[in-house]
Amino acid sequence: MTTGRHVPRKRFGQHFLVDRGVVERIVSAIDPRRGEHVVEIGPGLGALTAPLLERVEHLHVVELDRDLCKSLRERYPVDRLTVHQADALRFDFSTLPAPLRVVGNLPYNISTPLLFHVAGAAARCTDFHFMLQHEVVERMIAKPSEPEYGRLSVSLQYRFRLERLFTVAPGSFRPPPKVHSAVVRLVPRAFSELDALNEAGFSKVVAQAFSMRRKTLRNNLSGLISASELHELGVDPGERAQTLSVAAFVTIANRVGQRRT
Repeated sequence: MTTGRHVPRKRFGQHFLVDRGVVERIVSAIDPRRGEHVVEIGPGLGALTAPLLERVEHLHVVELDRDLCKSLRERYPVDRLTVHQADALRFDFSTLPAPLRVVGNLPYNISTPLLFHVAGAAARCTDFHFMLQHEVVERMIAKPSEPEYGRLSVSLQYRFRLERLFTVAPGSFRPPPKVHSAVVRLVPRAFSELDALNEAGFSKVVAQAFSMRRKTLRNNLSGLISASELHELGVDPGERAQTLSVAAFVTIANRVGQRRT
């Protein structure tokens, strides 16, 4: 698990995991089984790829770097590893067999948009295990009124059950990043738990509510719902978005959707 002759590319946000102890903890947390469909995002030098292939019959990987793709194809036969040379932000995960398990050490420079992208495939997935910047994980699991609570928190907590598993020090990577990392598990919620009448409408309400964090709901949601309607729903229009629960956002979004219908 050394970087060898490959020079990490800054534009790809490459920080290769080299700590065998951390690799073992991640694979143990995932606990992949034979017969399961698994895809790894950003395999890099294959630190996770090799131990995953010891547990599953076949593995899909999505890698943007053509040199790393070439190396992976040379190391593993096609009947064991399918390499998709693609940008994970644009990759269509619905093309892979379901139910799907998704794992990866996500590039920190695109982690937030990538989380929103893979969430679109949640209905076909069993779970997700990601290594992310610790700060991003804090935002994902934050509760109302906590400083880190925001659009990412609400959007992901609506769709998933989240669990931070453990943190990882910079020295576990080459080159070491300037921040600590964390491994997080996301398990999609059952459809019976998803109360939003329209998920696109829910996403729009959440995004607009957090568009200007210092402004109140009365201001940020102006044009979508009136202050009097918020009062009817039991929501104080003078509050800020970061004080509302996920359920409150669902209630607001459903009222907006019902009125438009």
